[in-house]
Amino acid sequence: MHKKQQIVGHLIALFTVFIWGTTFVSTKVLLEEFTPVEVLFTRFAIGLLVLYMMNHKKMKLKDRKHEWYFIGAGITGITLYFLFENIALTYSTASNIGILLACVPFMTGILSYFIMKEPLNRAFFIGFVFTIIGIYIINFNGQVVLKLNPLGDFLAIIAGFIWALYCIFLRKIEQYEYDTIQTTRRIFGWGILFMIPVLILMGYDPKLEIMAKPVYLANFLYLGIGACAVCFVTWNIALKMLGVVKTSMYLYLNPVITIIASAIILNERITWIAILGTIFILLGLIISQQGAQGSKKEMQKKNEDA
Repeated sequence: MHKKQQIVGHLIALFTVFIWGTTFVSTKVLLEEFTPVEVLFTRFAIGLLVLYMMNHKKMKLKDRKHEWYFIGAGITGITLYFLFENIALTYSTASNIGILLACVPFMTGILSYFIMKEPLNRAFFIGFVFTIIGIYIINFNGQVVLKLNPLGDFLAIIAGFIWALYCIFLRKIEQYEYDTIQTTRRIFGWGILFMIPVLILMGYDPKLEIMAKPVYLANFLYLGIGACAVCFVTWNIALKMLGVVKTSMYLYLNPVITIIASAIILNERITWIAILGTIFILLGLIISQQGAQGSKKEMQKKNEDA
């Protein structure tokens, strides 16, 4: 049963990352008429509404202290991560941001090691190196020179660290065995609440007439229902089944999914360089997953011996 659960967890994580990896198309369309903050707020507002429709029962906390974990998850995973990522893109290149955000699984693994005591071994670090090489090849199309943009690159690193913290908060919440949909709904609520001051400062115009146009409405629904309501729930489920480290490693696949989506949706040509980068990423993911599995078995053996 445990092995079957692991397989289901891997499939759920893969599904989640696949959807997240295709959202760039919808976001690109929406940014023609809406600001990044407007897109961000609207998609999560739609997501929150859908989650209430999925489960409208009032959530009862088992301990008031648990609220701090929900607040932390809302601030990190909903508000700060996306804001820092969007701001970083205005100061640095998409290629730089892609490379730096690819470090998220690595950051998550390190934090999990120190905070959650989840084991790591040499394969985890080797897999990370392979993946970074692959993502570098894809993002820079074989160019050797990496142009640094200190402010934007620093903000991207902060964004990656923030997402790693979000996964840690989720792991802590999971230990208390709350309903997954209610958990995600509560996190969304806090995230949107902390987003309001930003909306006030940067301005928010719902532009309902433009939003009602089929092309924009369809993309908002895709982001709100698919990428937010559904995928944040499935990500939480994957974390429960696989743990923080193994689930986060699937984020390595984002560049690969982007290439495939670009080829299918935008008719972009897949180059041999992209194929080479994809091979490195897949090798890195496989090595890292094997490393995480091996570390888990070693930890279980030590506990049994103790």
